[in-house]
Amino acid sequence: MKTVLMMALLAGFVGATAAADKAMTPQQQRMTTCNQQATSQTLKGDARKTYMSNCLKNSQSTPAEKSLTPQQQKMKECNAEAGKQTLSGDARKTFMSNCLQKQAR
Repeated sequence: MKTVLMMALLAGFVGATAAADKAMTPQQQRMTTCNQQATSQTLKGDARKTYMSNCLKNSQSTPAEKSLTPQQQKMKECNAEAGKQTLSGDARKTFMSNCLQKQAR
């Protein structure tokens, strides 16, 4: 019984330590954010390399301060398009829903 209890406690401690080790550094967060943005913009080849290089070089601020998440970028683009079309009310809601669904695929 004591052995089982000790093993359970040890397993819990090892699991908690592994979770603490997986916390991302600011550079890893920046890399993840830049990679998501490049993917959402469907960049490939040299264009992707250039984008990633420029995105990662902008290390003066935290990733959240300097760039939008892919979802925020989608919202911004759809919102701008809805504004150009001067949509409002239900028509705007429908347009935004369709726009975000198209871009999510």
